[in-house]
Amino acid sequence: MRDPSWNNRDYSFYPGQVVKGKWHGNHYRIVRLLGEGAIGKVYLAEGRGGLVAIKVSRESMSVSSEASTLRQVTKVHGVTLGPSFLDMDDVITKTGVTSFYVMEYIKGEPFLNFLREKNMEWLGILVVPLLKDLYSMHQAGWIFGDLKPENLIVTAQPISLRWIDVGGMTKVGRAVKEYTEFFDRGYWGMGDRKAAPAYDLFAVSMLMMNRGYLSRFKREEPGGIKQLMRRLRDRPLLDPYAPVIEKGMQQRYKDALMMKNDLLNLLTKGETFRHAPAVKKPVKSSPVSRQKKKRALPKERIFKGVLPTSAFASFLLFVYILYLVG
Repeated sequence: MRDPSWNNRDYSFYPGQVVKGKWHGNHYRIVRLLGEGAIGKVYLAEGRGGLVAIKVSRESMSVSSEASTLRQVTKVHGVTLGPSFLDMDDVITKTGVTSFYVMEYIKGEPFLNFLREKNMEWLGILVVPLLKDLYSMHQAGWIFGDLKPENLIVTAQPISLRWIDVGGMTKVGRAVKEYTEFFDRGYWGMGDRKAAPAYDLFAVSMLMMNRGYLSRFKREEPGGIKQLMRRLRDRPLLDPYAPVIEKGMQQRYKDALMMKNDLLNLLTKGETFRHAPAVKKPVKSSPVSRQKKKRALPKERIFKGVLPTSAFASFLLFVYILYLVG
């Protein structure tokens, strides 16, 4: 039963505010707001051991549920990309008692922002360990649910992918708790919103599709698979990954391990990327001709910079992928 007083609770903090836990007595000084959702907010704060992230919600049951999920999922063997659970407590405010939980603060760059500055190999390099984590999660009876770029961070030193939100995580067999239309198979007429591994793998394909488009597009017709296949063919940037994306969209993968292995094989071959269509170097011509050609160039190259062509570079790529997947 929902607590009737939740509407009156103050779940907004401000920079400089010190949040003191009622039960554990830990102090956290709020630095700034990191993000905000439909029913809660996440703040950057300073704790005794350094920077942390604090999640607070106007619904105390939501905080309790998310904290419990985070604790359970991060204990699953093989799940390594999520934030560590640190603390859960209540804070007394002017309007009552507000629940919050504390987790590891993961500093990094948004998923799509990072990828748009890198060669296309990096899309696969980051998705491979994500699929490894998802496989372990699925084996333990959980799905990620609301899988989208906003919930993924790329850290530096070393470069690695981390996920940062457990709000959509759902027990297999139950209705998905949270979703975003573009990544939701139900929105595209490709299945229901019942938590299953295939639900996450469809979202992974859409995650990769999102790399090829600067903005997400809407469904134009019932049963959107034809539209998705057309969009995939219309974006040469995604050609190297098309077989994996298509198979994931059509939910023909038995599990995340199969999708990971297909992607890993694609990456380690190397030829797929080297033979992808590239922008031709312009020939010398008159100033007028150069201006016309400049306007005709695509807005985004398939691969930025020079792709590695030597066996040594391919070997280094292979070693780095193995490092990421463990």
